Amino acid sequence: MCGIAGFSDFTKKSNTSILQSMTDVISYRGPNDQGIYTKEFPETIVGLGHRRLSILDLSPLGHQPYHYNHISLSFNGEIYNFKEIREKLRAKGYSFESNSDTEVIIKSYEADGIACVEDFIGMFSFSLLDQRTQKMYLVRDRAGVKPMYWYWKNDTLLFGSELKSFHCHPAFSKEMDTDSLALYFQYSYIPAPYTIFKNTHKLSPGHILELDLKNKSININQYWNVIDHYNKPKLTISLAEAEEELEDILKSACEYRMVSDVPVGVFLSGGYDSSAVAALLQSNRTEKLKTFTIGFDEPKYNEANHAKKVAEYLGTDHTEYYCTHKEAFDIIPTLPDIYDEPFGDNSIIPTTLVSQTAVKKVNVALSADGGDEIFAGYPKFKMSLDYTSNFPASIRRLISKSMSLINPELIPFTRGAFNFETRYNKMQLILAQRDPLYAMKIISQFNTNSELKSRLNFSFEEQKTNFDIGNELNNSNDAINKMLAIDYKTFLVDNNLTKVDRATMSVSLEGREPLLDHRIIEFAARLPSHYKLHNGKTKLILKNIVHKHIPQSIMDRPKMGFIVPIMGWFKNELKDMIMHHLDENKLRHEGLLNHKEVVRLRDKYLRGDSENIQKIWHMLIFQMWKERWKV
Repeated sequence: MCGIAGFSDFTKKSNTSILQSMTDVISYRGPNDQGIYTKEFPETIVGLGHRRLSILDLSPLGHQPYHYNHISLSFNGEIYNFKEIREKLRAKGYSFESNSDTEVIIKSYEADGIACVEDFIGMFSFSLLDQRTQKMYLVRDRAGVKPMYWYWKNDTLLFGSELKSFHCHPAFSKEMDTDSLALYFQYSYIPAPYTIFKNTHKLSPGHILELDLKNKSININQYWNVIDHYNKPKLTISLAEAEEELEDILKSACEYRMVSDVPVGVFLSGGYDSSAVAALLQSNRTEKLKTFTIGFDEPKYNEANHAKKVAEYLGTDHTEYYCTHKEAFDIIPTLPDIYDEPFGDNSIIPTTLVSQTAVKKVNVALSADGGDEIFAGYPKFKMSLDYTSNFPASIRRLISKSMSLINPELIPFTRGAFNFETRYNKMQLILAQRDPLYAMKIISQFNTNSELKSRLNFSFEEQKTNFDIGNELNNSNDAINKMLAIDYKTFLVDNNLTKVDRATMSVSLEGREPLLDHRIIEFAARLPSHYKLHNGKTKLILKNIVHKHIPQSIMDRPKMGFIVPIMGWFKNELKDMIMHHLDENKLRHEGLLNHKEVVRLRDKYLRGDSENIQKIWHMLIFQMWKERWKV
């Protein structure tokens, strides 16, 4: 895993010094080596930059940008089936000088064109320059494990693994997109393809951007879409048959992600997803698998004891680290650097802490993101269905209308209840509809539109996101499978995968995601939903597989989120930080947030009311980001 950055500048004002700065600023993504390459064409100058984290073929033969004939490549990620592809290319007459997947990509492109990406099993984002056709490609993997940003304005295209590279280019204009800012306050992240800046985009997963250097035209095409697989006829196999086939694919996906020339470990929380990865890997080897977990002294938030039980049963080489308030607090001021657009998920703190722990012993860590989105693990799926189907339409509408007439702040016995006002308003909206997809969208929001309008000092246009693609899913899908497809294209990629990529890369640790192997996703998409969520039991098929390797008595426990106890910490360690960044005069001067409303929520919380803690955290993160990047 690495970091990439570059440009195609039709004004020809860019140079190697700028390119060097764009790559240096993400040096933590690749501390082992760096390289830059520029090429001038009649119409433009192209620059490819690379920072290398050496994982496969540690020799200088893995240096990038990599060149072969008329093709140059800057690549971030891993192609796990590169050895099989290499053998197919050898049969076509190709020879290889390295043992790297980078060389396989570039020769696959020469053999098959950009469609070669359809053969790759892996996580990747890369830029490829073809001097013969005078085209440049930006490519992102199917799930979006690896990031790719791009900017286009005034005849200059910038691209990179992180937005901070763009700040190093003089052509980049730091214009905040307030429509995207509204999305941040609504979801706590900014959904693709939007970013916090105007003219700046996330390349969506499974997409290829093609830039024609002769005529300055940009075309974006999709080479893989999870919707296509959900829309296929569902498989008519028994649950036992499905378990057997899924377990085989899971084993293959996990073993692929152990391919490395450096030490590899696994993040283990003791939940079903990470336990599945650890169990399938440990059962196939005699040497002890390295596993890592982070713990907290507060029992409500502590998963370390559960992880320890799983590790002891499997016999892994387990590392457990208990984090202190101070260690968590010390990460918070660094967040605007790690996540260089506003990002409000507070589990970034333990994710960063466990990455810091793991990198002391391994260079690669397997995470288990995707299990909840693929196998229906989140409560929101069942909630969305229950809220829209358990009452007759007439009763739902009557309840909704009655709720709209009551101010939730005036309900005395709910004062101080966590996020009560927003939950009340969301329930009123959900009951007015009969659409579980709409219900999931509303449940996923931290602020309703009406709340946003009261807290933001600017008007905004509601942007279409992947929450709004229900009409693309055909009737072979019931409501649960439709929600899973949407969650895969929203929360998974733009929240969870962003979180893990930035946290691991901030400490030069490669994170790998075995559950997001596209073969798993394509198979699971064709399973009936009752193999995933059945009689209130979540992740049925995955849990059944895990129980073959770990007793159910060890695994059964309430689901816990990977979060930190910030509610208690806010009033102590974080109070000064809140008062500084949410200062009334500062907010009034900047004019973006309604200072009266923010101060009301702030002071209400500091007096002991925990209702709006999430909103305060999101405002704090935004203000810290704004100050850090001088926007």
